[in-house]
Amino acid sequence: MAKALTGYLTTQAPDPHLRGDNARLRARVAELEQLVLRLSEENDRLVAARAAELLDGPSGSFEQLQPV
Repeated sequence: MAKALTGYLTTQAPDPHLRGDNARLRARVAELEQLVLRLSEENDRLVAARAAELLDGPSGSFEQLQPV
């Protein structure tokens, strides 16, 4: 039955509206993936900068991490 459905689906002419929607959605997914990557890299930079600031800063910064 799967072969029959596959054959049926491949013999149908693709709807131009669906092709346009698929292309638009693929472009949007690629755009969002790039945004996630950029934000992840920016977050990593900020975390590294904050860690360096806490470790290399004045001695009072390290005490801020200690429990009271």
